[in-house]
Amino acid sequence: MHQRNHHPQLWQDVDRQAKLVPEIYGGLDLTSMPERFAFGDSGDTIPGFSAMDGQVRADEPLVAMMAAYTLTGDPVADAYAARMDEHGFRQLVQWLCTACAQGIDSVPEAPPELAAFLAAMEERPDWIDLDLVNEGARIERNHYAHLVPFAIRGAFLATFMNRYSALPMALTGNLSDALAAKRVNETATFFTLTVMPSALERHGAAFHAAAMVRLMHSMVRVNVTRRPDKWDPEIYGVPIPQVDQMPAGQIGSLLIAAQALREERPFTRQERARIEIARYRCFLLGLPRTLLGETPEEIVRLMVARQATLRPAFDDETCGALVRGTLAARLPHEPTPRGLVDSRLERSFAKAFFIRHFLKGDVGRAAALGIRYTVLDRKLALAAAVRITTQLRLFDVLAEVPVIREVADRHLVRRLSGLLKRYGHAEFVSDGKTLSHG
Repeated sequence: MHQRNHHPQLWQDVDRQAKLVPEIYGGLDLTSMPERFAFGDSGDTIPGFSAMDGQVRADEPLVAMMAAYTLTGDPVADAYAARMDEHGFRQLVQWLCTACAQGIDSVPEAPPELAAFLAAMEERPDWIDLDLVNEGARIERNHYAHLVPFAIRGAFLATFMNRYSALPMALTGNLSDALAAKRVNETATFFTLTVMPSALERHGAAFHAAAMVRLMHSMVRVNVTRRPDKWDPEIYGVPIPQVDQMPAGQIGSLLIAAQALREERPFTRQERARIEIARYRCFLLGLPRTLLGETPEEIVRLMVARQATLRPAFDDETCGALVRGTLAARLPHEPTPRGLVDSRLERSFAKAFFIRHFLKGDVGRAAALGIRYTVLDRKLALAAAVRITTQLRLFDVLAEVPVIREVADRHLVRRLSGLLKRYGHAEFVSDGKTLSHG
């Protein structure tokens, strides 16, 4: 592969996976690129970034880096998940939960791979400003209290637009009609936890949740790669590679960065804090620094590169089913008149959010995907947007008033606590054994 002319250490790390975790990577050909990896003009695009798209495709070192991370999973978590045959799925989950809550010394019988897994998460990288992370959490509480409950479904839909990246979830059935609401709520729970006070600290709830998400992904890798009837490595490569974890962790950062680029300015202090908490959240989920940009141009360029090297592939059986199942899912709301109104507003706003940010406003394309966006949806989405914007601006103003700032923040924490209760208990588990036959 000509990509190996760049980043030799990174390619050594790619090859080393077969030795570190043969249960997953031993049967994969890591010396050639799978069909999913696109070259030149054959890749996908992010609406609105056509000017940068051409530059990215011509950047050989950047394309080579995307190639390497297309073949990279999460070896440290994968090694622990690979002990599933010996110890069982539930035992691995129990040990991880205990170690997150009480420390690795509390589970002396656990395999050494668990200690290595937690040690990797416990690192405090010198490229992350933890004070800025805490500031970002405080700022983001406003967004997670007022915007995210309405936008999470729409943002979630964006991850289903390509069958190469969506197939692992489709195979495990985790995003079928029956379980779509559960996965949307678990995603909302994880991201909401990360903005709660102290939750990202070593024994915090968000740290624990990140560990569980990584183990879930690794267990899917173990089991999916054992099903050649369902997973063809020559086509799909490594299940849930690093590049496919970029969108979920960086969607918010991409929107912030794109706005800054349009206005030809650097990040403000508040935007920088929001970017920093996203970077640390992604670090806990196992993403490397090289995929987590700091400036507006770096963030957009990396996301454009990820998309440009993913071959377009939307099919109704995988992608369409996931989109329709997620839109049809009944997300929980309070059993009150306001709760009923919120439920209707949320569904319409989610459609509008997805169409605007990920389909460039193309309602016709949305219809082709199975998304019916009516005149009533437009009106309800506008009503939701007015309410959301009003609440966001109010709490932005309150955050600038010293006497009221802490009171307003406590209100947001209570609001988020209520949302977490509404989202329900998140297990963040899937052993990946039950594969869909769809």
